[in-house]
Amino acid sequence: MSRLEKISAAVMLSLFLWSFTPSAPAAEPAGLGELEKKLAEGASVADLVNYAYKTNAMIQAARQSWKGVIERYRVETAYPDPELGFSAYPKPLMATYEVMISQMIPFPGKLSQMGEVVKAEIEMARLELDRALRDTIVGIRESYHELFYIMEAKKVVALNRNLLEHLRKVGETAYAQDRVTFFDMVKAQSQLAQLQYDAVLLEELEQTEKAQLNSLLNRPPRSDLKLSEGEPLPPLVYNLEEIYDLARKNREEIRLAEVEINKARAKMGVARYEYLPDFRLGASYAQGNPDMVPEAFRESVGVQFGITIPLWFNKNRGRLEAARAEEQKAVSMKTAQINEANAMIRNSYFRLKNSDRLIRLYRDQLLPQAAKAMEIAETWFREKQGSFTDFIETQSAYYNFQLSLTRAKADYGRNLAQLEKLAGVSLTTNGENGGGGREPKEGGR
Repeated sequence: MSRLEKISAAVMLSLFLWSFTPSAPAAEPAGLGELEKKLAEGASVADLVNYAYKTNAMIQAARQSWKGVIERYRVETAYPDPELGFSAYPKPLMATYEVMISQMIPFPGKLSQMGEVVKAEIEMARLELDRALRDTIVGIRESYHELFYIMEAKKVVALNRNLLEHLRKVGETAYAQDRVTFFDMVKAQSQLAQLQYDAVLLEELEQTEKAQLNSLLNRPPRSDLKLSEGEPLPPLVYNLEEIYDLARKNREEIRLAEVEINKARAKMGVARYEYLPDFRLGASYAQGNPDMVPEAFRESVGVQFGITIPLWFNKNRGRLEAARAEEQKAVSMKTAQINEANAMIRNSYFRLKNSDRLIRLYRDQLLPQAAKAMEIAETWFREKQGSFTDFIETQSAYYNFQLSLTRAKADYGRNLAQLEKLAGVSLTTNGENGGGGREPKEGGR
């Protein structure tokens, strides 16, 4: 076997063995045991976010995509693979075989410009990871507030059921004394039935919301999940105009459009290099036919040099115009993203302020008034100056106001999460985020 054949056989054997080498198993996320314990005993928003960061499928996919694009940089900025050729001449010719090796060398600067395109793609992949993380956190916060509302509503239902049971017994005693009509008793029974229905509905809604939250954590839908306490609802420290500015600087969709512009400009630079030639360097070795070539000339070594001819200018011009069109598209997409963000910010800002107004209304006015009215109605009923129906209706109003206050608090948290998603930063602290804070006095849950 010749030396060349031995080298070829060794290379093929190495490739064959490498292709069947088993890869290392993926490591399990660390620290999940302690977090699982917290989820079973009582988890905060921070616990849920930490768990999702380790397990959420969309975050993991975005992270691996980012790693994959990073590895592409080494691929795109490397020289093309060298070419190895072997020619054999079975018929009697001047040479019996010839071995050739060559290397394509792109025009200086072309590979680095191609690297700029990949750098833009790396930044885009990182922003996609940020967006996946952001959307997961917002989804967790929204689901957390909804689940906490359901839990608080269940407490309200339980308290009002006990109160209504007490009223029903009082009503039965009064009915025996002919102080309450049969219609009043039916109304009390219907109110109690409504509370029982609300309890069943809230129980099913709780299981549904837990399944939603478990899906974000990459857990089975029926996994045990308990919340420790409600997330604080602090006031905004930024005004509307400042939130617009924060979104233009931090919102991932807008930043992605900016990176798209940089990528298109880098592709224009690559397209300009297509007008320049690439080079080819090589060497060859030929073994002469011993029957036809004298011994002194049987081995020969040659040097090769080649150059590409970028002759098809229309093709190169097409590459350049396509990259220019991508740049204009990205500029327009950035403008569209800014306009869309402004509209959504205004909508979420209104909803947040409206939730804040409802909290103040129910907490500071309607609930105290309803509690006072219920106390007066009970006093009047016991003193035989009021009807049992008035007592039941004031209790119903108090119950509805309690649920409405709990609902408004949950809506405030959900709307705050949406507004911070649009702004890209926390809107309740202005430490390292910079910016204004000219409206810090509103709110304060």
